[in-house]
Amino acid sequence: MYMNGFGNEFSSEDPRCPGALPEGQNNPQVCPYGLYAEQLSGSAFTCPRSTNKRSWLYRILPSVKHKPFTPVYCGNITESWNEVDPDPNQLRWLPFTIPKSLDKKVDFVSGLNTICGAGDAKSRNGIGIHMYTCNTPMVDRCFNNSDGDFLIVPQQGGLMITTEFGKMMVEPNEICVIQQGMRFAVDVFGESRGYILEVYGAHFELPDLGPIGANGLANPRDFLCPVAWYEDRTVSSGYTVINKYQGKLFACQQDFSPFNVVAWHGNYTPYKYNLESFMVINCVAFDHADPSIFTVLTAKSTRPGVAIADFVIFPPRWGVAEHTFRPPYYHRNCMSEFMGLIKGHYEAKEEGFLPGGGSLHSMMTPHGPDAYCFEKNSTTDLEPEKVAEGTMAFMFESSFSMAVTKWGLETCQRLDKTYYQCWEPLRSHFNPSWRPYRK
Repeated sequence: MYMNGFGNEFSSEDPRCPGALPEGQNNPQVCPYGLYAEQLSGSAFTCPRSTNKRSWLYRILPSVKHKPFTPVYCGNITESWNEVDPDPNQLRWLPFTIPKSLDKKVDFVSGLNTICGAGDAKSRNGIGIHMYTCNTPMVDRCFNNSDGDFLIVPQQGGLMITTEFGKMMVEPNEICVIQQGMRFAVDVFGESRGYILEVYGAHFELPDLGPIGANGLANPRDFLCPVAWYEDRTVSSGYTVINKYQGKLFACQQDFSPFNVVAWHGNYTPYKYNLESFMVINCVAFDHADPSIFTVLTAKSTRPGVAIADFVIFPPRWGVAEHTFRPPYYHRNCMSEFMGLIKGHYEAKEEGFLPGGGSLHSMMTPHGPDAYCFEKNSTTDLEPEKVAEGTMAFMFESSFSMAVTKWGLETCQRLDKTYYQCWEPLRSHFNPSWRPYRK
């Protein structure tokens, strides 16, 4: 069950404990049912009301009751952006390998792999892009990101995500956002794979619509927030809380489940969204509009109009532009563009760019349609057509110049070193004798 809305003031209590939310105040001397009151702040106390994020949780035991955190093995998750030399080339990855459960049990946290990123969690300004590949649920352990927000894009296999606020089922073609500091555990139902966009220092919000008006793109009512659910469970063998802090992983032990929140209220919550709900804006006369018209969520920087990261999708839509090259144009960008594919075939590169893989076109690195796409769409008869039917590609776009990790360039062994060849057949069509057609 879910509640609708984006950034709303929500309130929820588990129906097993009616009246668990205090009446008229946040922090009574004695809470209903003998619960503890705990505030989770997602912004500074003094932020303007429009950006002030916090929720009050009423829980069986407070989160402060745990043994000390100690460092643990980080695996392939990293914030070391200088471990290999920079690579300005167009980069493409074949579908990332999912470990077989018969070979090794890998849960969501153990299956996190950092591909690229920039910035610094300590200074609260940056971005990380990760893949998760896993095959088994998290058992008696949860994850907590003290560095930033996770935007999770499942590509293969659904995720049952248990949070302090309740449960969310997130299927491929849906996304979810787990904001900074929220504890969660992930159950999977087989071999699973997906993408994660992590931002430090800002929260995701809906983009401004400008002259589009009041409605369009991702509408607030289509976002879903979980309802309160708790378990009062003692774990005598020890429950592990894994904390990502300043780019490293730490773990602590406690003897109870952290998902013991009986009721909560506030506007700082996890949420999910179905990409099929996106109301597409597109060109209906001529030319190819910029991909910013497909922005679902944005994490703004301090510079107006410039994002730490945008989450952009390329959903099924009608293409009707006349006397226009309809696929994406050739481009050099002051932003970095990481693309992934959930399903189908991306219109500008129908071969080689596969679901579960990815590509990175770094700052000012040229990119665009492959030779086959250019020739086909330069000569085709232009009729109204459904574009990207059965497909969902997306882009993480960032103002940061992202560095690729050693895992991304070498260890994963999925880098497609033939990628540049898709542009090799491009040939000159220049005709100095051409003259404008005159009626």
